[in-house]
Amino acid sequence: MTDLRAAPPPPAAAAPAGPPPRSLSLGMVVSIALIALLLAAAWFWSNLLLISFAAILIAIALRAGARGLQRLVGLNLKLGVLVVLLAVAATVALLIRLAGPAVSDQFGQLISALPESWGAVEGWFASLPFGEMLIERVQEGETAGMEDNAAQLAGRLPDIFGLVMGGISSVFGGLTSMFLLLILSIYIAMEADLYRGGLIRLVPLPRRGRAAQILDELGTQLALWMGGQALDMLIVAILAGIGLWVLDVPLALILAVIAGLTNVVPIIGPFLSGAIAVVVAAPQGLQTAFYVAILFTVIQVFEGEVLMPLIQKYAVQLPPALTILAIVAMGALFGPASVILATPLLIVVIHLTRRIYVEDVLGDRLD
Repeated sequence: MTDLRAAPPPPAAAAPAGPPPRSLSLGMVVSIALIALLLAAAWFWSNLLLISFAAILIAIALRAGARGLQRLVGLNLKLGVLVVLLAVAATVALLIRLAGPAVSDQFGQLISALPESWGAVEGWFASLPFGEMLIERVQEGETAGMEDNAAQLAGRLPDIFGLVMGGISSVFGGLTSMFLLLILSIYIAMEADLYRGGLIRLVPLPRRGRAAQILDELGTQLALWMGGQALDMLIVAILAGIGLWVLDVPLALILAVIAGLTNVVPIIGPFLSGAIAVVVAAPQGLQTAFYVAILFTVIQVFEGEVLMPLIQKYAVQLPPALTILAIVAMGALFGPASVILATPLLIVVIHLTRRIYVEDVLGDRLD
């Protein structure tokens, strides 16, 4: 007799199991730990790394000069580096011999003239509404602070001694850093191919050609930036010197040198040199100080709108906003002296980001 009971339904098919959760492999753990170690080392050894980067910049400039000599007279690269170095040292010594006394004298006059200039600025400020009241408040605060300091001076003598010793230590540290910078730059310039080959060997074999291309492009960009920056500084110094001489502003030579040197730091440097020139011109009258402010404004407009675009046709073009952020970040992290290296470091970051991440990782070819 047939069993009329319903057969039990077949068991439901088990859902296909998804991929097992990925666990961190030993290689990934080691890679993450290595990256963290490198970041920590970069933070604690930041001073040494910045000196090394500055030495690389100087070495690139020396190699560029040596290559020029090689093309012109067929001179060996290593010998060319020494010739360029000796030529630079001789030029600096000649400039110090010819213009050094005048620059040193004007610098001393600048230091001694600053109190009088600042007094003229205060006098002009006091003529403004509420200006005199604000100056009195500041002077009252300074007087109270001097009385407190006089009362506490005896107890702070050990701190003052420590401050003096710290200043002496900083001077010796600076001289040591300069010596290390010079030695590093010479060795890197003379053995650049050795260090370049060592860096390329750290890259997997299939990518070594690409790594060599990126390194060569980076060296070219840094060399072009240094050449363009040197030309820009020279033209700004000449324009400032001529303008200050026409306005009959005292210490025009040293003020022009300051304008050229500080122009290596975009935006902040020109503002600083212009402010110093205005303060020095203040004893000559408010009108002269006003003309000096206009002069430096016109120079910076010309430099930003005419000169730099012409230079950047052959050099490196940088976004102004990123340049400001790089300068502020370098100054906050590593101190005021490091802002000189902010722009070349930004060039390195932008170039590596474009070539390695945008082009190689994302596959978006930019040129």
